[in-house]
Amino acid sequence: MIWYITLWTNNLEKASEFYDKLLWEMWANRFLETDRFISWSFWPWLTRISIIKPFDNNPATVWNGNMVALHVKSKEEVDRLHKLVLELWWTNEWDSGPRWDNGFYTGYFRDLDGNKLSFFNI
Repeated sequence: MIWYITLWTNNLEKASEFYDKLLWEMWANRFLETDRFISWSFWPWLTRISIIKPFDNNPATVWNGNMVALHVKSKEEVDRLHKLVLELWWTNEWDSGPRWDNGFYTGYFRDLDGNKLSFFNI
């Protein structure tokens, strides 16, 4: 289980607009916010996604392997949410579809700072 995920951003306002729209569709709500940090929580209030301005005031960058995988309830939900992120002006990393023989189904995308995320169902 994912407890929390923190993603750096260079544009808190623009990133929060995206995550507000996307995470609302996934039944998450804002639960904590400061001038540098916003966090959303999924019911039952265990898993959290947060965006934050870097504390050292250097630009946010992406490290090799930085990715967040978000489990959703169906392959159709993977397709629907992947389509939504592309409509919200984010970058397609890999179209949604099956990846392995075991039923793993996913779609990858990058947010405005280049953080890699995916929706998946298995």
